[in-house]
Amino acid sequence: MTDKYLTVTALTRYIKRKIDTDPHLRSIWLKGEISNFKLHSRGHMYLTIKDDQARINAVMFAGSNRYLKFKPEDGMKVLIRGEISVFEASGQYQLYIQQMEPDGVGSLYLAFEQLKEKLRKQGYFEQQYKKKIPKFPDRIGVITSPTGAAVRDIITTIKRRFPVVQVTVLPVLVQGVNAASSITRAINQANENNLFDVIIIGRGGGSIEELWAFNEEIVAEAVFQSKIPIISAVGHETDVTISDYVADLRAPTPTGAAELAVPSQFELLDKISRMKQSLNSLIGITVKQNQNQLERMVQSYAFRYPEQLLRQKEQELDKNRERMDRSVQLVLQKNSERLSNLQTRLLTQHPQRQLDQATKAFCQLVKQNNQVMNQYIEKQSIQLNRVMDKLTLLNPLEIMKRGFAIPFTSTGDIIKSKSQIKQKDHIRINLQDGLVDCEVLDIKEVNNG
Repeated sequence: MTDKYLTVTALTRYIKRKIDTDPHLRSIWLKGEISNFKLHSRGHMYLTIKDDQARINAVMFAGSNRYLKFKPEDGMKVLIRGEISVFEASGQYQLYIQQMEPDGVGSLYLAFEQLKEKLRKQGYFEQQYKKKIPKFPDRIGVITSPTGAAVRDIITTIKRRFPVVQVTVLPVLVQGVNAASSITRAINQANENNLFDVIIIGRGGGSIEELWAFNEEIVAEAVFQSKIPIISAVGHETDVTISDYVADLRAPTPTGAAELAVPSQFELLDKISRMKQSLNSLIGITVKQNQNQLERMVQSYAFRYPEQLLRQKEQELDKNRERMDRSVQLVLQKNSERLSNLQTRLLTQHPQRQLDQATKAFCQLVKQNNQVMNQYIEKQSIQLNRVMDKLTLLNPLEIMKRGFAIPFTSTGDIIKSKSQIKQKDHIRINLQDGLVDCEVLDIKEVNNG
């Protein structure tokens, strides 16, 4: 009989589940007055939101209220975004606050959040649409007020960091009812004429009303559609506008935008200096390695003992010729054996027709054999003559037969330059058929091209 009765806990959980699953209660925009405000030691805020005829308990946890730009107080009119749920321990429904702004400027924050959500769904903030800022721009357009401190900070920073860049200011209104259309018109004009490599839009700090032009949808649309990369630098570091979300790059301040737009000439010069040092070091190492290789070549056997090398090559030539003779004999022997086999087969096949065919085939084979042998011998002879010619060219004795001589210092070094000798030095000249000892009488410098 008692099974049909629910417990208080079960009923409360059922009601909580119903409220938590109601989509209309998941995101509530509420306007009211604060009362019974209490700040817990753990950072949570407990308060009541009321109007003339009703009230509701509310809580704003520390994770959400840490971003508040104001301190809530009793009697303050506020705009709130949150959700409704049930606190099971007391069985009361209450408002869980996610965002809260003072009423008055709160309508602007509401408009800001609504436009932000709209553009987010349309993909305006997606990283895939962000254009890359060029590393070394030639022309920079600055869309801002020509009389504000922001434009002076941007120009001064750019000229200090990268003075070769051309900076053009496109003067616009940065606050007021006509500011959004003025900024949009400047962005479109820059794109129509393809005037710049990168554009900086922004202004100095101010209230949300003063910065509101950069939260207008037409400005966001112009920034998103721009073919030229745009850096947004609106207000101070804590100020965030719709333009910051849509732009290809967001800078915390106008000065920061200038630093992001151009490289530092001092950093570039330092990098070039380090690269130059690395290059010089690499060149030095390469030159040293080549010098060592050249010295090893000069000290090699071929340069120091050319006559012994010639003798070695002559021996190799003899061995190659012996191998060639053996190859020729082997070919002759194989063909002789083949001829002998053919003769044997010819004798074993008595009919005259087979004899005639065998004789004809034999003659053809002999002819082919002679052609192959003649071609092979001719090819080997040509190769032999080439090797002999190369050896003759490499033989220093052949050069000396044409009238050349080799001079040596008294210590036996070959004289290659006049810097190796001086007057009255004794030198030795190696001729084809003998040696001549000489004394240096005079040294003259001659330009041999």
